[in-house]
Amino acid sequence: MTLTRLFSKKVLSLLICAATVFTSPSLFASADGSAIVSKNTSAPHYVALTFDDGPHATYTDKVLSILEKYGIKATFFMVGSNAEAMPETVKKVYDAGHEIGNHTYDHIYVTKHPRSYTKDQIEKTSGVISRITGERPKLFRPPGGICDKSAAEFIRSLGYECVLWSVDTRDWALPGVEKVVRTVVRETSGGDIILFHDFNRKGSPTPEALERIIPMLIEKGYSFVTVSELIAISEDKADPVGPEE
Repeated sequence: MTLTRLFSKKVLSLLICAATVFTSPSLFASADGSAIVSKNTSAPHYVALTFDDGPHATYTDKVLSILEKYGIKATFFMVGSNAEAMPETVKKVYDAGHEIGNHTYDHIYVTKHPRSYTKDQIEKTSGVISRITGERPKLFRPPGGICDKSAAEFIRSLGYECVLWSVDTRDWALPGVEKVVRTVVRETSGGDIILFHDFNRKGSPTPEALERIIPMLIEKGYSFVTVSELIAISEDKADPVGPEE
């Protein structure tokens, strides 16, 4: 399996929710190159849709309806405080067969805090999600994509796969539906992890853009899998989940 696990010094465009400060992280390669997953180059026919910061009272349900329409499973990286406030929506996501990942309890930047506080934020969120769903998350996405080598290795020591993305819709910035669609259709290639947000401000382009993007990617020959399924695809196991019908 050839996973692209980003730790180069190139600057990534960031997802950060609307009320936060925006910065760009530099990510460095770990000794074994395995600290952060952003893409699987061994999965040329698959992509993973991911949704951050939810659940949201309106947008999460809209996203779920679209995914159900096309029979697609996605990965939702949930903020613990939002999950705790909306347990019914968390359960709805889980019961629909989607994967739920950890996005800290208060959307903190993990490189800005002591390890003990970061651990508390992560474990508190996993506790909330596991109490609602009966399953502990296995994936973690650092808010803002801010995660250096040391933080990534710490997160892995807690038992989580650290996940970023390779296609950024920047939907949090409300760029408009057309721009989100163009970005995803132009930039997506096999093995990509695509970043959306199901928690956003009024006027989010995400549901309408998603409704248009999915059939366009299907037309290009891509099938949709969760992040864990994408990670599991290897060169000698090209079709672990089967194509979309």
